[in-house]
Amino acid sequence: MAIVKVPQSSRLIVTVQTGLSATGSAVFRQRSFNNLKPDSADSDVHAVGVALGGLQLYPVEEIGRIDDTQLIDQ
Repeated sequence: MAIVKVPQSSRLIVTVQTGLSATGSAVFRQRSFNNLKPDSADSDVHAVGVALGGLQLYPVEEIGRIDDTQLIDQ
């Protein structure tokens, strides 16, 4: 039997550095933007992340994407 991967949804995650802890290590927070089209190109998602990062008060550390998929046994 073949397993088919069916895209369900995608999220854009923008990680920002919000400051430093008492010990001097960086503190990060994630901003999540839901309901991306699963078939969106990675370059387009990154461009949106860069644009949204420019609107953030804190510096952007990382831009990521999380894809949720369903595996169907055919």
